[in-house]
Amino acid sequence: MFKRREQPVSLLILRNLRVFGLETPLLQKRLIESWPEVAGAAIARYTTSLHIQNQTLYVRLSVPALRADLSMQRHAFVQRLNQHVGAQVIADIRFN
Repeated sequence: MFKRREQPVSLLILRNLRVFGLETPLLQKRLIESWPEVAGAAIARYTTSLHIQNQTLYVRLSVPALRADLSMQRHAFVQRLNQHVGAQVIADIRFN
């Protein structure tokens, strides 16, 4: 007889994503998609674009006054976004 090594499917999927180098892009996509939920509807309404480069989330806003307010809260946003995704995806946020 042989011994089975049963593992949850979610663990196998995550392991394969990591092996093929797809874990980080997937986490980045999840983080960007979670922006409206974490930031709130009012802030998301004034967000025109989001992208991640070198562990920095770049947020383009259409209202200049909002940039200054959000810049003071950027560390809180980093923590909440990473916590929402469940991994350390970004280290900083830049509001443009």
